[in-house]
Amino acid sequence: MGRDTLADIITSIRNADMDRKGTVRIPSTNITENIIKILLREGFIENVRKHQEGNFFFFALTLRHRRNRKGPCRTSLNLKRISRPGLRIYSNYQQIPRILGGMGIVILSTSRGIMTDREARLERIGGEILCYIW
Repeated sequence: MGRDTLADIITSIRNADMDRKGTVRIPSTNITENIIKILLREGFIENVRKHQEGNFFFFALTLRHRRNRKGPCRTSLNLKRISRPGLRIYSNYQQIPRILGGMGIVILSTSRGIMTDREARLERIGGEILCYIW
């Protein structure tokens, strides 16, 4: 049986954010690279570095923590896996959900690559809903 690499990535980012860790190491794949580009562009992570150990590539993500004046760091990153190997969820461009009234993003896998919900609505294409981020 295959592994669900996207769920592993989401879980490792969520756990590092809950533990207030500054960096996360994630294995490098094509899907991972596209999702990390979206997270960086949307401002959910601060920095990305690509490293190599032997023949194995991985990404080192620097997470962004929102500082609160009254207390310690607050987590600002919530991720939820939607479509999974046992139950795929598809949507056309008109029925793509809005997360927190447009404050969050939906990551979709479309025929033109992995993109956010806003990009999919502009290009008028639907696809598989991979995850929600808010």
